[in-house]
Amino acid sequence: EVQLVESGGGLVQPGGSLRLSCAASGFTFSSFGMKWVRQAPGKGLEWVSGINNVGSARLYADSVKGRFTISRDNAKNMLYLQLNSLKTEDTAMYYCAQAIQSGGPTSQGTQVTVSS
Repeated sequence: EVQLVESGGGLVQPGGSLRLSCAASGFTFSSFGMKWVRQAPGKGLEWVSGINNVGSARLYADSVKGRFTISRDNAKNMLYLQLNSLKTEDTAMYYCAQAIQSGGPTSQGTQVTVSS
């Protein structure tokens, strides 16, 4: 059974930084591309960033390009998202998922709130 557990969210001021983590289990992590998606209050799910299975290719939504960095550690079955220069519009619940996953999130997510 695929299990993904996100952590690292919190309340941060505009311009601040956070590092999100995603612990993966129940599948061969190193064989799967992964992604981060987010859902702001009252809005739909937004794809944020993706990374291939070996970490050599990364993609970002225009809204986060240059501010967020996705990475992974296959030895530890961990996915990360470094969030820098945070803006109020980055406030959302953040979820990790396998890149091929469609539909809504199946994990609990981690809340990021950017507010002064």
